[in-house]
Amino acid sequence: MEGKLRITNHIRRLRFFAGEMTQQALAEKAGVSRQTIIAMEADKYSPSLELAFRIALAFGVSIGEVFECESKRDES
Repeated sequence: MEGKLRITNHIRRLRFFAGEMTQQALAEKAGVSRQTIIAMEADKYSPSLELAFRIALAFGVSIGEVFECESKRDES
């Protein structure tokens, strides 16, 4: 039985620990719009693999410290 993947992130927490980095500053470092960062923080947008790595590089951490993946089994 195949399940859905739920991708969560720690972007907001990482921004806080990075000297309270603004969404705009992160967006500029990652090469995206501020709206993209807002959508990711709200779990409304899952980034491409390339963008996920760019965000991790912006914080100087591994991709696993920014994103987590959880598998949810279909109950039907």
